[in-house]
Amino acid sequence: MPVIRVGSAVTQINVFTVEPGRQQPLLDYLAQAAEVAAEVPGWISASLHRSLDGTRVVNYAQSADLDAAQRVVRHLGSRGLLEGNKAFGQAQPGLYEVSFTLDRDDL
Repeated sequence: MPVIRVGSAVTQINVFTVEPGRQQPLLDYLAQAAEVAAEVPGWISASLHRSLDGTRVVNYAQSADLDAAQRVVRHLGSRGLLEGNKAFGQAQPGLYEVSFTLDRDDL
């Protein structure tokens, strides 16, 4: 389950831009890649988001720390899953840390 708290994890956010009709195939592919990533110690979660206009997919994946995030990337790369992303559209990946959160319970 995703945990979104300051200091809780390292988050990889990857925004994919896809041609119309390619959104669902990319979501299916990324779901399979998440199952492979889950094999890596320190992996926490993956959440996939689709844009309502059908042109973007956002992958929000969490790892316990930077080392775990790098192990996940290496593991996916060794299985050819990072290279396979290119068949679906353009990716803009980045590693992030949570710097602020606010939810209804905090009000």
